[in-house]
Amino acid sequence: MTAAPQGLHPAEFPLVRHGNHYDDFAVGQQFEHHWGRTISDGDALLFATLTLAYNPNYLNAEHARSQGHRDLVVSPMLVLCTVVGLSVEDLSEAGGPFLGLDDVQFHRPVHPGSTLTAFSEVVEMRRSNRHPTAGIVTWRTEGRDENGELVVELRRTNLIFDEGTLL
Repeated sequence: MTAAPQGLHPAEFPLVRHGNHYDDFAVGQQFEHHWGRTISDGDALLFATLTLAYNPNYLNAEHARSQGHRDLVVSPMLVLCTVVGLSVEDLSEAGGPFLGLDDVQFHRPVHPGSTLTAFSEVVEMRRSNRHPTAGIVTWRTEGRDENGELVVELRRTNLIFDEGTLL
């Protein structure tokens, strides 16, 4: 547990709201997600190893070069997870179950040293039939590299609660 600042009881800590609730969204609303993330060779190697993605392009730089790549190739699943992760603070951090991904398309390989950024747009919204204090929101999200090149795009759906709903 983090120590309370001098003279403050933990119950007096200011709450910092992150994420948005159902009524904060509107179809067509766009989000340029925060600062991005640079993928290192350590990130790429560790992810490939931990997920048992033993593709030589992910683990052997010489092999990747022999296949026409400039360096190791980052597993597309790490690219996808990173781009979705960059969107969480704006889209789903306030809570609600993740309902899935659709129409995932990988457009180009990503190499260690690339910095990924993410952008999302609300494409669908509707109230939940089962949960009266929640709605279902779908976003189209795209991830780009440091050159602005599209590397991945997808549709993501979450159940999003109304403000004040206790989880």
